[in-house]
Amino acid sequence: MATLKKGDKAPNFTANDQNGNPVSLADFKGKSVILYFYPKDDTPGCTAESCDFRDNYQSLVGKGFEVIGVSVDDEKSHKKFETKYQLPFTLIADTDHSIVEAYDVWKEKNMYGKKYMGTARTTFIINGDGIIEQVIDKVDTKASSQQVLDLIQ
Repeated sequence: MATLKKGDKAPNFTANDQNGNPVSLADFKGKSVILYFYPKDDTPGCTAESCDFRDNYQSLVGKGFEVIGVSVDDEKSHKKFETKYQLPFTLIADTDHSIVEAYDVWKEKNMYGKKYMGTARTTFIINGDGIIEQVIDKVDTKASSQQVLDLIQ
């Protein structure tokens, strides 16, 4: 599957959120969505990124955005992460890897010479018609929401 790019239709998905409720991208029709993929709950980079979206959540909502985080962690892990950092948005549990694979962010990674499969930190900005407006693949974890705002100004 080719990597998704600006102008492509965003793949729809349905998976459970941190509260065990099914969430579909189609639920957000007519709204702009910041769909961010992150490797793991409660790790330094992912916490910085999620807390940055939390800290700027109201301004993003004010500009008409919904924020959705996706990782392959389960609902229980997401709930703990949400509670610990008071995250005001949806976290999707992609435990079967169907979403990371549909968005082509499940990649081979290399850490300390060891190769393994994992989520490539990537942010998609999707418009109300389900079309990808922007793809951020070089995410600044401490300023992820600013990267989004810079692209939509």
